Amino acid sequence: MPWKNLSLVIITGLSGAGKTQALQSLEDMSFFCIDNLPPSLLQKFVELCFQSQGKISKAAVVCDLRGGEFFTSLNQALLDLQEAGVKYEILFLEASDEVLINRYKESRRRHPVSPRGHILEGIRSERKQLIELRGKAHKIIDTSDLKAAQLKDKVRELFGNAYDPARMSVSIISFGFKYGIPLDADNIVDVRFLPNPYYIEELKFLNGKDKKVRDHVLSSSIGREFLEKYFDMLEFVLPHYLREGKSHLVIGIGCTGGQHRSVAIAEKTAEFLRQQNFFCVVNHRDLD
Repeated sequence: MPWKNLSLVIITGLSGAGKTQALQSLEDMSFFCIDNLPPSLLQKFVELCFQSQGKISKAAVVCDLRGGEFFTSLNQALLDLQEAGVKYEILFLEASDEVLINRYKESRRRHPVSPRGHILEGIRSERKQLIELRGKAHKIIDTSDLKAAQLKDKVRELFGNAYDPARMSVSIISFGFKYGIPLDADNIVDVRFLPNPYYIEELKFLNGKDKKVRDHVLSSSIGREFLEKYFDMLEFVLPHYLREGKSHLVIGIGCTGGQHRSVAIAEKTAEFLRQQNFFCVVNHRDLD
């Protein structure tokens, strides 16, 4: 089948159980996501994913009782997907009555199955209507004792590679300490100990993008040893950032004026990270 390589997750379950957070977690994992999709459009959605010619290989949708009468067509939509050979997984989210009541009270929102405003009545009605669908679920998460970050970890554990570099982008900022430290940096690296091209007449008015400057900084024995140890450290810490759910990391690399050493090291670091399949952007803040 043309869509055999499509990974489709259908999120459903009790209102207030965390379906939106679960969808956002999958979106952070590069899933193409749609909230509150009418089940009758599931087949069309899959066809659109196929028409992307491989650009959409992972997709997730939320189908729940907010769809009103559309929700009753979900069983037929699932049968249609099976007959078409579309592989999918149903993720069902639930929580205890007490927890759901407290969440609705905190949010001050009306329960979608309780137009008269009786929260417990709506929860019980919804739970009853979802019994059959719960039995078809491939994975069930009880979010009663889970915080948002813990739910995100659980979804990542079930549907993704926690150490996939594609899940995190890295911004590298070269800068000069005399102009101040970047306020949004997660990590700061001070490379003022490296040989300074500023004191070499032929390099003074060049910058770290020029080959002569790069060679001077990176080819020195201390430069080579530093890069080896620094890249070893990045290989160690980046998987842990991914495991903690970090989606964007900012690394600041500074020298005195932000012209030579920090620029050369930033460019080399970006080259290394791209080889590790990280999406990496470099900004030389003080180069001009």
